[in-house]
Amino acid sequence: MSQSISSSTKAEEVVSVDVSEAKTLLQSGHQYLDVRTQEEFRRGHCEAAKIVNIPYMLNTPQGRVKNQDFLEQVSSLLNPDDDILVGCQSGARSLKATTELVAAGYKKVRNMGGGYLAWVDHTFPINKEEEPSAN
Repeated sequence: MSQSISSSTKAEEVVSVDVSEAKTLLQSGHQYLDVRTQEEFRRGHCEAAKIVNIPYMLNTPQGRVKNQDFLEQVSSLLNPDDDILVGCQSGARSLKATTELVAAGYKKVRNMGGGYLAWVDHTFPINKEEEPSAN
């Protein structure tokens, strides 16, 4: 009966929901914060009434690097008391982003486990901004 206790209390404050619960939250008016790159977002994103794309990681010639202005960009658009659902491609970046937001004082922020890939697997509605190229 040994349980590992996390040394970080911040990580324990992060609430993750599955995509089915996430869809319900979005339909009830939660703000969706997509933390994928702009390229990923344009290729397809969850259908949500209130959605904003603020990348947690940025693509550079050297690979992906953390967006140093992430918190500043979020705080310019969203309030710490907003109901926010954070999502990415598979759930890894959104977990880090959610952890950072909780640490910064965002009270009602949740991570969407499984990310956009799980959303698509459930055949939930998506929006795309890029027109498919004609062959």
